[in-house]
Amino acid sequence: MMSSTYVIIGAGLAGAKAAEALRDKGFDGRVVLLGDEHHRPYERPPLSKDILTGKAERESAFVHPESWYADHDVDLRLGTRVTAVDRSAREVVLADGSRVGYAKLLLATGAEPRVLPGAENTVRLRRFGDTERLRQVLETGSKLAVVGAGWIGLEVASAARQAGLDVVVLEALELPLLPALGREAARVFADLHREHGVDLRLGVRVAEAGLDHVRLGDGERIEADAVLVGIGAVPNTALAEGAGLTVDNGIQVDAHLRTSDPDIFAAGDVANAYHPSLGRHLRVEHWASALKQPAIAAAGMLGLEAVYDELPYFYTDQYDLGMEYTGLSDGYDRVVFRGDVEAREFIAFWLKDGKVVAGMNVNVWDVTDPIKDLIRSGSTVDSARLADPSVPLTEVGAA
Repeated sequence: MMSSTYVIIGAGLAGAKAAEALRDKGFDGRVVLLGDEHHRPYERPPLSKDILTGKAERESAFVHPESWYADHDVDLRLGTRVTAVDRSAREVVLADGSRVGYAKLLLATGAEPRVLPGAENTVRLRRFGDTERLRQVLETGSKLAVVGAGWIGLEVASAARQAGLDVVVLEALELPLLPALGREAARVFADLHREHGVDLRLGVRVAEAGLDHVRLGDGERIEADAVLVGIGAVPNTALAEGAGLTVDNGIQVDAHLRTSDPDIFAAGDVANAYHPSLGRHLRVEHWASALKQPAIAAAGMLGLEAVYDELPYFYTDQYDLGMEYTGLSDGYDRVVFRGDVEAREFIAFWLKDGKVVAGMNVNVWDVTDPIKDLIRSGSTVDSARLADPSVPLTEVGAA
């Protein structure tokens, strides 16, 4: 294969998997992987799960052994910040003023947690240092305040309660996870955390968040050993915008993960990718996208035909609840439950016009593939059979 330089900006999971995919697909040119952190590429889900709780060591989060990059001739440059992409010169500009030329470029710049105005001293959970700071709180503190009842906030709340801390969770909406799950399924998580002693306050406004306190809109001040803010993330699109690429809720890419510049691709949290099965652009800030999109981007960079059409997927572990979610529930008109919701051993299906558009299995395992098949089939289902645990999912059948 013709030798040339392929540059990857962003040394997280997506960047590391892209470098791996390029080598696996036979690319023998130069691969330069640029990351602004001082740690080699690692996965982020363990930061709010096993590493935070102490069930796993930091080493388990790294994507590759330290020797992998040299062994595969990947020029990994850590602590390196990219300030610009010069498309006309086909170069990326580094903070020290040096430049690296590219034949193809992949943007895997990820996303950064949102910051409450004036809350710069609060804890955010995105990097190793954040987890280490939180672990210290869990080991020595007595109370944690969490702003935002999304996935990160609830996972940390679970870890803190299991460590014996008092936890207050503050959420502006009427239920946790409401945008992701809707009212029917979101209630499950509200009940879960309250049963485990979390002071879950819904429909509240945070006026101020500091290092050791939160002040609510009604003036109440809540003291804590630390304050975690988990109110979503913002895609890191500054380089793409500066380069004149199309940006709309992330870097807009086609089903091949190619940007508006045919020699530049994007993958992971930052990519707003056209999904051929769903017929729309979709940006998904979950581990599965960072894991699987890079192989498609690498194929496109090498001139191979590949399309990213994986259904959105994510998972969570909170207390004794384990969950996997597949699909996209927005716009649903009905939820069908199969199993025992009170015992938290069930599958929830989101339906739109009688068709399954998403499924969530809670403490029920080995059902992800049939859930995917139901979604991909686009068939109208018999709701009664869908709700009946005695009917195999593969035999739900059409209405």
